[in-house]
Amino acid sequence: MNLGSAASEILDRLRDDDCTGRPHDCQCQPSFQDDRLVLDATDCPENGRLGESDGCRSVVVDALTRRDVEMVVTRSDGLDRIYDGRAAALLVAAGRFVEQVAVHDAELANTARSDPIDACRSATARTPPVSRVAAETGLASVAESVEGYETALRPALRSTVARARVAARPPANTALVETRSLGTESTARIYRDRSTGTRTYQLEPAITELSPAGIRQLADAYDRLASGAIEGGDRAPGRAVRAVCDSDDEIALLSRILAKHTREFGVVTDLLSDDSVSDVFVTTPVESTPVRVLYDGDRLATNVRLTEEGAAAFASRFRRSSGRAFSRASPTLAATTAAGESAGSVRVAGVTDPVSDGTGFVFRDHGDGALTLPALVENGTLPADAAALLSVAVRRSGAGLIAGTRGAGKTTTLGALLWELPAGTRTVVIEDTPELPVEQLQETGRDVQALETAVDVEDGPGISPAEALRTALRLGEGALVLGEVRGEEARVLYEAMRVGASGSAVLGTIHGDGGESVRERVISDLDVPESSFAVTEFVATLEPYQGPDGRARRVRSIEELLVTDEGVTFAPLYELDGSDLVTTGRIGRGESRLVDSLARSDESYADVRGLLGHWQRVFERLADSGRTRPQAVADAYARQSRPRERGNA
Repeated sequence: MNLGSAASEILDRLRDDDCTGRPHDCQCQPSFQDDRLVLDATDCPENGRLGESDGCRSVVVDALTRRDVEMVVTRSDGLDRIYDGRAAALLVAAGRFVEQVAVHDAELANTARSDPIDACRSATARTPPVSRVAAETGLASVAESVEGYETALRPALRSTVARARVAARPPANTALVETRSLGTESTARIYRDRSTGTRTYQLEPAITELSPAGIRQLADAYDRLASGAIEGGDRAPGRAVRAVCDSDDEIALLSRILAKHTREFGVVTDLLSDDSVSDVFVTTPVESTPVRVLYDGDRLATNVRLTEEGAAAFASRFRRSSGRAFSRASPTLAATTAAGESAGSVRVAGVTDPVSDGTGFVFRDHGDGALTLPALVENGTLPADAAALLSVAVRRSGAGLIAGTRGAGKTTTLGALLWELPAGTRTVVIEDTPELPVEQLQETGRDVQALETAVDVEDGPGISPAEALRTALRLGEGALVLGEVRGEEARVLYEAMRVGASGSAVLGTIHGDGGESVRERVISDLDVPESSFAVTEFVATLEPYQGPDGRARRVRSIEELLVTDEGVTFAPLYELDGSDLVTTGRIGRGESRLVDSLARSDESYADVRGLLGHWQRVFERLADSGRTRPQAVADAYARQSRPRERGNA
């Protein structure tokens, strides 16, 4: 009999021997699937918890005496426990060790089936060949680096409901620096690497804290919902839970969790519910790439990975909600959607095959609601006197651009300026992805018409930006607002401004780093004649920065356009002095072309300066008293006793 046959007989005897002294109730059913060992733990009282159950561990090690795998998965009640990396290495090495040491020491082999760490310690103290087997199988090197099964075999968790994988173990060599309670009953922990200082973001979703019975009930409710057995729109998750659970406290919690994972965006909603997280990056290939977050301005890796099914579910949901194609024929997507009560509105950009290796997304926090100019004063985006200048420019039919890099706050600031338009002004808003506060403006009685555009007019609803602008000019005199000036519509816009086709303010956002950068982009890149661009009256540039309370945004400069013999140039009216936005003195010295242009025929430059002072005091009072929400601001504006405005007074 050769050694292989002898080892097999010994192992078979150990498995069948009822007198081993290690009886257990494990009912896990193992099977190999490609490079994985999968245990069906549905009927196992230990639920396949390898870090806690000797019995479940011995079933795994027995199976791994036959072959190696890259991953071990135990599956029960809608939850997968995934053991890979160091955990899989320990289990695979234990399987090899048991197979090879059985012919030398059957008792040690039997110990290693359920307690490979203890068996390894015993083996390394022995003489060859037992100590040599421990070294050659890799068990010695793996076991030396672990302290116990609770940490060595701590699994990543993947719920069939969540369609995401969450690693339970924090990164090695890290220290906990912060714990954050999220508005979704989940928890986030921030760890810092002791050697490099790099931070990581560890999410503990509420679903992972449920009892086995709770997880089973959640999975049952999800199955009912997915099968169509439960209907009722937004109330369907609660009805599905009540069909399988009769505890009022548990029904409330399970209903919220189920709604988050079926009506919202699951773990992405968890991440975006953190006030310090502004962006969530789901990068392809999703199953092997950790989700990353922009946390207080720093990009951190998380312990979350989306499954392919999860990414596909997101894609399907965006197709339904936006009405736009998202497929190989149309592999990019831009949309705005609600991520949940705790996460608010988010902007989503998506890519899929063939422009990327699979389906990936970026989710950007769109804020908790529309911000007003007083709110931007309150949060430090700009001071009250600079806000007053922008307000009067908009009220007096100014033509201006809000510039900045990605994430600088351009759209937020443009949205705030829309509240400064006189209440009776008809406003046409043109966007390809709805982001500006059209609905909120309408709710306060504003006359706002939204036009949705599409870069590819065959990609769902919408018309081309240029055609939308021509349509807006035919909809009647009023303010024109472009979500972003970036293509052929720029020429149409500036021609309309040049000939006076718009009778009120013209506003838009544009990528650029100040007036000169904007000038170069509009004239050189967008092919707008310099004579047409000269009708721009001001450019306000924003930038992101790291403030004392985390990532923030601020106005870096406000510039007015000047037309000289040499062409178009810019002069700053406000610029940064250290971290503060301060006046350059041009307005006070009577040199501002913009301020002069804002005066009515019966007003002087000094009258406009008086109007600026009036609005500065209004903004200071509103910001100091916290009256910065849209309705409060609209009410305060309506009560103002101020000089009559030009146009829609």
